[in-house]
Amino acid sequence: MKDIERVKMNYLVVGSGLYGSLFAYEAAKRANKVTIIEKRNHIAGNIYTKEVDGIQVHVYGAHIFHTSNKKVWDYVQQFADFNRYTNSPVANYKGHMYNLPFNMNTFSEMWGVRTPQEAMAKINEQRQEMAGKEPNNLEEQAISLIGRDIYDKLIKGYTEKQWGRKCTELPAFIIKRLPVRLIYDNNYFNDDYQGIPIGGYTRMVEKMLDHPNITVKLNTDFFDKKDEYLENYDKIVYTGMIDKFFDYKLGELEYRSLRFETEEKNVGNYQGNAVINYTDAETPYTRVIEHKHFEFGKGDKDKTIITREYPADWHRGDEPYYPVNNDRNNQLYAKYAELAKKQDKVIFGGRLGQYKYYNMDQVIEAALNAVHSEFGD
Repeated sequence: MKDIERVKMNYLVVGSGLYGSLFAYEAAKRANKVTIIEKRNHIAGNIYTKEVDGIQVHVYGAHIFHTSNKKVWDYVQQFADFNRYTNSPVANYKGHMYNLPFNMNTFSEMWGVRTPQEAMAKINEQRQEMAGKEPNNLEEQAISLIGRDIYDKLIKGYTEKQWGRKCTELPAFIIKRLPVRLIYDNNYFNDDYQGIPIGGYTRMVEKMLDHPNITVKLNTDFFDKKDEYLENYDKIVYTGMIDKFFDYKLGELEYRSLRFETEEKNVGNYQGNAVINYTDAETPYTRVIEHKHFEFGKGDKDKTIITREYPADWHRGDEPYYPVNNDRNNQLYAKYAELAKKQDKVIFGGRLGQYKYYNMDQVIEAALNAVHSEFGD
């Protein structure tokens, strides 16, 4: 009987990012009808990639898939083959180049040290500035963990640009720990699995949505016909901003926005790395992405595509990219989450619907949990 009832379920999925697309795929697979509405003119949300000069351009910033969750890694393999791209960003501080994350290459360049013992001695010496003091803000927290030199050159300017406020005004808890790797290894992530889908993320999402039970409608805003949608569908999966869903009636949550400047260069190799962070305060952008380095040996050998990424304050009407999870916002979100529980027909998901700074693997895990709750298998 339950299977017969499921066939009749008519789902509306709001947003075609990873969460919405995965849920749509799993619902359609179980013989449900799914309509996806997407306000942009393309699918895949912020992981959208498009091909230019044979290069997969990460339109909304660099996305590197990484996880230690084998279940999630095995799950995504059905939609794409992944390359073995290893995230190894470089920091440019006033023309000096430092490897990230903080490792022996970084410490050697910074202080001329050669051994792990010399590096640790230097870090401990620099941390003495905060000895016996309780960190009251992000600046003091960072110095207590890594010392003044690395904080000043590689953390301070970048973080202040990213969050749009001084490190002395940011809470200490934003940096719970700083990875110190006492090895000569530039692999940024500490996960078991890492890579980028060959042919781009859009192709991966297209494969999720390639099902006769799924209909996709682009350039369609949920809020133009919100009441009509709520009335006409059995269930709605909403991946937009949770406060907007409730007309901001408890107040506005904070988000950060981003701005991207992308250009084609008539050179085969512009900066020699996929991601270079600019960690000084004076450079207005936080990083420059050179997309061709995400896929080895692909693309026009005489051209390259670069993107400068600028952080931006979010105002109503701007594109929100990630939540600002401080105490004030988390408390307000908890109140919205209580309202969400009373919406029997609506599942709230994703970074904006659940107000969490998810990585891609966490989005997939959250979506699979929602699928399990909904279908019980």
